Amino acid sequence: MRDRLLEKTKTLMSLKGVSGHETEVVRFLKDRLSEYADSVEVDALGNIFALKKGKGKGPRFLLAAHSDEIGAVVRYIDDSGFIRFEKIGGVLDSLLVGRKVRVGQVFGVVGVRPGHYQTPEERRQVPSADSMYIDVGATSRQEVEALGIEIGTPITYEDQMSVFSDGNRFCGAALDDRAGCAVLWEVLERVADGDFGGEFWAVVTVQEEVGLRGASVAAERVRPDFALALDTIPCGGTPDVNKSQLHTDIGKGPVFSFVSGAGGRAPVPPKIRKILVDTAEKHNLPYQPMIFRGGNNDSSAMQLAAEGIAAGSVTLPRRYSHSPVEMADLRDLETATKLLVAIVREMDGFGDFSFL
Repeated sequence: MRDRLLEKTKTLMSLKGVSGHETEVVRFLKDRLSEYADSVEVDALGNIFALKKGKGKGPRFLLAAHSDEIGAVVRYIDDSGFIRFEKIGGVLDSLLVGRKVRVGQVFGVVGVRPGHYQTPEERRQVPSADSMYIDVGATSRQEVEALGIEIGTPITYEDQMSVFSDGNRFCGAALDDRAGCAVLWEVLERVADGDFGGEFWAVVTVQEEVGLRGASVAAERVRPDFALALDTIPCGGTPDVNKSQLHTDIGKGPVFSFVSGAGGRAPVPPKIRKILVDTAEKHNLPYQPMIFRGGNNDSSAMQLAAEGIAAGSVTLPRRYSHSPVEMADLRDLETATKLLVAIVREMDGFGDFSFL
């Protein structure tokens, strides 16, 4: 299974899909999921809805992974052909200087003032994104436009997947959340026989990185009995992270975040927590419980859809979040796949999802 997950993830990470510009990823996944689902539709926003009906009665389960990645769009092109940009999602200024990027389909670099002429103060500071520019090798605005670049053209990191020497750990840009999309694809493939009770909705959402926008629409449309977000999540395990902040690490199983957001804004319903823990322990699958103070995911939006939905998340631990070298472990993807397949197979025995 690891080899299959590696190939799926590698393929998906090679695609480009800044929030609001996910067409390339959506088109590819729509075709792949259509091979295993009973029906596949794409809404006007770009969400993919792949439905697999079981052979018996049971709940309606929505599993969502997001297709978009952080990046930028072209904001301005000056007369000399240099591009100014607007960040999309949680892009860190400190990780932009001197990076290779892709502007639409065109290669470029984020320019950097020569170190020889930087003052000692400049060398200690991170320039703001507003002061940065992208060089695509053109000498005029007309040359840039002739390359098909215009205001609003999406910009992504130019960084492909690399696998570490152990064969399990890998890194690259857009791991968040193409790794989750790969697991979603694998889960649907493994339950394509329909040997379960209920409905399984494998949903690929858009615009997660800019406000969980796609998930809000998707959950309202499906109105599932319960839902899970399948995403990646920051983890520790490195010298610069305190264990009291992040005690999770890659290679130790998927993370169950029971509360997300500062101040506990998105608690997971007790019944969802029980399903996750009981299923993992029943199948002897490792997992990592966590309180995630640093953010949230699509589950937070899905909880508030319709008249309220019982929703939680299964997340893949990742190091170096929102960087072009995000790092994960194939063993976590494999464990998450086994867990989610078990949940689909056994969901007709979970009972109802009411609060009481």
